[in-house]
Amino acid sequence: MSFEKYRYDGSHALKLSKCETDETSLCSDRRDAEAKMSQNNGRIDELQSRLYAEKKEGVIFLFQAMDAAGKDGTIRAVLSCLSPHGVHEAAFKAPSADELAHDFLWRIAAKVPAKGEIAIFNRSQYEDVLIGKVKQLYRSQANARRIDLDKVIERRYEDIRHFEEYLYRNNVRTVKIFLNVSKDEQARRFLSRIEEPEKNWKFSGSDYEERAYWDDYQEAFESAINATSTEHCPWYVVPADHKWYMRYVVSEIILATLKDMDPRYPEVTEDRLATFAKYKEELLKQLPEEDAARQEKKKKDKDKK
Repeated sequence: MSFEKYRYDGSHALKLSKCETDETSLCSDRRDAEAKMSQNNGRIDELQSRLYAEKKEGVIFLFQAMDAAGKDGTIRAVLSCLSPHGVHEAAFKAPSADELAHDFLWRIAAKVPAKGEIAIFNRSQYEDVLIGKVKQLYRSQANARRIDLDKVIERRYEDIRHFEEYLYRNNVRTVKIFLNVSKDEQARRFLSRIEEPEKNWKFSGSDYEERAYWDDYQEAFESAINATSTEHCPWYVVPADHKWYMRYVVSEIILATLKDMDPRYPEVTEDRLATFAKYKEELLKQLPEEDAARQEKKKKDKDKK
């Protein structure tokens, strides 16, 4: 069974209430899942090195979720294997006054990765059709009189689809991951943050207050995913009640994406290879005799293999 079961590319509709948040169908054993994730991380690291060297495509791994679903922990667990070269994380919180003075995609565009780079979006442009929709924040913002406020969200879905397709045509992929946690599991995690002193800093009263909008957020996520799932820029709705399983599945999604990109180290031309022999000869002359002899022995041993 493949993680593709969690993929939404516009070919079928998402009904969030029918998605199990606690299932572990791809790997029911925690130790096995952690071992597989560790193997995946090694391969992800290698593919990222090739991506950075090739510099032909960039990719955004975008995470959205309800509070306490585990975005930060998943990003650390799955993507800490990556080299800092060519990788950056962008966390999109409430927009600043400067950001509100621009179009809603302005701050997102500034964080789009270059070819060869990976960007990790902790929240994203979707905040404007999630909390923006639930709280109707667009109504309190400065808008031109020609803007039809009753159509703002639908038009933002359209803008997002076009933006992501534009990036795809310019060699930047967008892979969107929704960590789907249940309301009961969220309550357990909030209680853990209250009861364990080392986790107190993670909890705030606003976290609890947002639970009152649970159903509204579920509808907002479902609508956004259905409106913006495309073949080139799919969504993955990953069960998040078991963190170990969620992280394993995310590692599979990231690995599969990089494998599909198929990055390769740049090929060295024959002319350039010919110059290597000259550089090698000169460098060996500059080394002490024992080092030069060791280098020659290493080459002979390699040739024998």
